[in-house]
Amino acid sequence: MGSDGIIDSRSDAAECRVSQASPPGRPLLAFALGSLGLLAGMVLIAEGGRWLPPDPPSIATVQGAGDPVPASPTPMHDSRPGQPARKIAEDLIAPPPLDPSGIERIEPRPPLGELGLATAPKTPMPQDWRGTLLFRPVATSSAVFEAMGRTVAISGTVDIDPDRTCTFDNTAWPCGQRARAAFNAWLRGRALKCLLPPDADRFAIAAPCALGKQDVGAWLVSNGWAMAAPAGIYGKAEAVARDARMGIFGPPQ
Repeated sequence: MGSDGIIDSRSDAAECRVSQASPPGRPLLAFALGSLGLLAGMVLIAEGGRWLPPDPPSIATVQGAGDPVPASPTPMHDSRPGQPARKIAEDLIAPPPLDPSGIERIEPRPPLGELGLATAPKTPMPQDWRGTLLFRPVATSSAVFEAMGRTVAISGTVDIDPDRTCTFDNTAWPCGQRARAAFNAWLRGRALKCLLPPDADRFAIAAPCALGKQDVGAWLVSNGWAMAAPAGIYGKAEAVARDARMGIFGPPQ
């Protein structure tokens, strides 16, 4: 080869050495650029914080159904001294003092009606009296019957004598006989259950009786075929019968 070839080979070798030596300078340049960028970011953050408000408004979060409810803050009371509340019409708001010696106790007013009145207590019966069935009863008056050798008057009632006559609109009629017939027609020979003393005592006696679940005395008085005894429990039933003109209080039957 000639001299020209030697020069070309030398120049190629020099370029190769330059290309191999250049790479170590690139990392230094990248590091320098990164440091400058980091420094610039820190400066921007510091400068931006000066422009933010001291207390930014809080954003209310939506509370879910399962989230716990925060406790309400304790109310703060104003402890600063102030003027007391002004009293208005003290003589009208506060009751005036009363003298106990000037108070007079009076009797309670009577009831407005008989609906709420308590019924008279039933007369306690002797402990040896028992409920006894009396078969085939026959009425001898409007509130007295005979059965199984006993004579029983319905307690709490006043019977109508069979010979008594009643007058309605100036018309007389045998109300006593009609009352006895009404009692017999209602009984129809059915057994009555009465509260009676032991069998050894078979004298005439007043006792409460029932036909099934029906109180005999209540039926007689409420239908006007007997009157209520003054101290009995059928006074209201007699008043109803009088108002409705039932039985002996009504027209002839």
